[in-house]
Amino acid sequence: MYRSYLKIAFRNLLKNKASTLINIGGLAVGMAVAMLIGLWIWDELSYDRYHANYERIAQVMQHQTFNGEVGTQVANPALMGGEIRDKYGSDFKYVLQSSWNGDHTLAYQDKKLLKPGNYFEPEVPEMLSLNMLQGTRDGLKEPYSILLSASVAKAFFGDADPMGKIFKVDNQADVKVTGVYEDLPLNSTFRDMTFILPWKLYLISNPWVEEMEGPWGSNFTQTFAQIANNAEMAAVSAKIKNVKLNKVDKEETRYKPVVFLHPMSQWHLYEEFKNGKNIGGRIQTVWLFGIIGFFVLFLACINFMNLSTARSEKRAKEVGIRKSIGSLRSQLITQFFSESLLVAMFAFVFSIVLVLLMLPFFNEVADKKMSILWSNPLFWTIGIVFSLLTGLIAGTYPAFYLSSFQPLKVLKGTFRVGAWASVPRKVLVVMQFTVSITLIIGTVIVFRQIEFAKNRPIGYERDGLVYTSLTEPIHTHFDAISHELKSSGAIVAMTGSGSPTTEVWNTNGGFNWEGKDPNLGVDFPNNAVTHDYGKTVGWKIKAGRDFSREFASDTSAFILNEAAVKFIGFTDPIGSVLEWNDQPFRVIGVVEDLLVQSPYQPVRPSLFHLETGQSGLAIIKINPELSPKDALGKIEAVFAKNDPASVFNFKFVDEEYAQKFGDEVRTGKLATFFAILAIFISCLGLFGLASFIAEQRTKEIGVRKVLGATILSVWGLLSKEFVALVLLSCALAIPLSYYYLHAWLQQFEYRTTISWWIFVAAVVGALLITLLTVSYQAIRAAVANPVKSLRSE
Repeated sequence: MYRSYLKIAFRNLLKNKASTLINIGGLAVGMAVAMLIGLWIWDELSYDRYHANYERIAQVMQHQTFNGEVGTQVANPALMGGEIRDKYGSDFKYVLQSSWNGDHTLAYQDKKLLKPGNYFEPEVPEMLSLNMLQGTRDGLKEPYSILLSASVAKAFFGDADPMGKIFKVDNQADVKVTGVYEDLPLNSTFRDMTFILPWKLYLISNPWVEEMEGPWGSNFTQTFAQIANNAEMAAVSAKIKNVKLNKVDKEETRYKPVVFLHPMSQWHLYEEFKNGKNIGGRIQTVWLFGIIGFFVLFLACINFMNLSTARSEKRAKEVGIRKSIGSLRSQLITQFFSESLLVAMFAFVFSIVLVLLMLPFFNEVADKKMSILWSNPLFWTIGIVFSLLTGLIAGTYPAFYLSSFQPLKVLKGTFRVGAWASVPRKVLVVMQFTVSITLIIGTVIVFRQIEFAKNRPIGYERDGLVYTSLTEPIHTHFDAISHELKSSGAIVAMTGSGSPTTEVWNTNGGFNWEGKDPNLGVDFPNNAVTHDYGKTVGWKIKAGRDFSREFASDTSAFILNEAAVKFIGFTDPIGSVLEWNDQPFRVIGVVEDLLVQSPYQPVRPSLFHLETGQSGLAIIKINPELSPKDALGKIEAVFAKNDPASVFNFKFVDEEYAQKFGDEVRTGKLATFFAILAIFISCLGLFGLASFIAEQRTKEIGVRKVLGATILSVWGLLSKEFVALVLLSCALAIPLSYYYLHAWLQQFEYRTTISWWIFVAAVVGALLITLLTVSYQAIRAAVANPVKSLRSE
């Protein structure tokens, strides 16, 4: 019996090929979008779960009150780990100190590669549950050892055994390979840690760390911890809150440091803090795409239900005949459900094909390496259960409504579908376009916000600007190298700097000025630069002058940005005195605010002073008359001549600046992709309904044409109903989108406005899309020969 149901269902699907294609295609696209978003959300929610101790690992962070606001930072004093172990050891399994993940030159014989890695205390392989392919997790016990990731080992040795080989790190220390671990996945915080060096080696290579006079006042390392098996994260976090406050001197207590544990489970999705409180972060994007996925799938289901119910009304005569020859109502219900379920299952299979086709593009945009979870029972359970539910819901109306028809009325031709039968379809169409138009408006606002921030004045010229690490040999011959590069025509200017122009690597406290509140703790970005910094980056002097070699006193001088002048309250800053650690510095210049950190936030009060030691970076302005490739080739040759043991590595400032918009650009691109698919699904539904209505009114159109109706009037007759529905959708979508987008923009202090023309454009666009979609069927019906249509009736 069930076999016959499926056979009849299959025949009906083949009989109405266009309707079947629209039904399966629309539902499959919706399922595919939901599947892609589901895979993306799964990847986001599984971030860092590669590490077996995921639930018990945390990063030690601190809140401090600077410049009148509570700020949160991951940097700690180098003594933090030891102090926590000594005072609260029973609450922890591991407390490990770490450097920052950064590029280092690894050299083996004649081969040199620049790779990112970390200095870590020796228990890190155990804490992070690294999968050791060679060696053991105890490989960092010796200070002159190194653990390599599988990819780095492959890059150096191919298939040869790397164990015991000797590397030179940064042309300084010789270390022995004591282990190889599996590369960490992309959805791990430590994804870029391609090798690990012992923390002891960091202390040996940087003796100044243990020689610091005030080690608790300087935050320059990271601290990670794994709590004990019998401990509770919140309770342990509360215990250690004063661990730094109890060690700092009286001056530092003004910053009110509060130490806490930030669980690994929150690193990726709950990474943002404001005024000492966690305000979420990426989790908001997860919710956003989850909602988008739900609504796109909802649109596809609306199409499916609309077209299923519309087409089923044509089968009233079939129901009458079946009933008259003895079919039970239960059999008719089963028949209609069989057809609906068959379409849903076909759509599910087709959606998997679509996902396979779209995944490469989706992974590229989302910066992920996702794949279908073939072996995950949850994936198949959700897919199959959803398909069954969709089929059952879509088949409910035809199954229970049509099976209730009285065969006598149907066969005599006295049966008519009620006037209210089309109301549910109209309501669903309105809901469809309300969602689609809201998505379109949202996408436009996201890109406007990105462009608004991109067009913000940044206070310097980033075109042609590159920076590279400054090694000891390059620093020793800095002036000679700069002169040689200028003479070769490769560069316009070159300078030393403690931080790149796109980041803050160093901040300082200990500043005082006349009229300052003695209880105010301040922390300013304070960049140490060389004389040609302003010329190289092209900053704009607003008052006073730039640093000059003609003034020896400039070694005790500051240049302030406008935000610093405003914060300090200087009315006439030039010549004013700022004390830094009780040493007087005179303000010689004020520059326009340089946009260094988030383009969505106000510029921080910042200072610049002359570097008296070795700068960390060389910032270079390449000659605009040369191609970047030629200029960089000349620069690399000169650097290699002066420092043959190091790898020349550079970064373009404009590319680094563009990365600040990375998350927002990805969000915008994905939202655009889903909005286009939502409109496509909605248009498929409109096309199907227009086809059904045109077919339903064939006789009426024929009569109108015989009586003199024009093609335009017939087109208007069939189109106006859909136009009215879309206008109603616009009326609902505009206030809805304004409400939510206005709230979304509030998270940015530097934000765009929601202009009226966006809504007008959305309305016009929706109407044009509707008319284009409906017009094909309307014009096709309007130009049909009325004789044929009336004769067929």
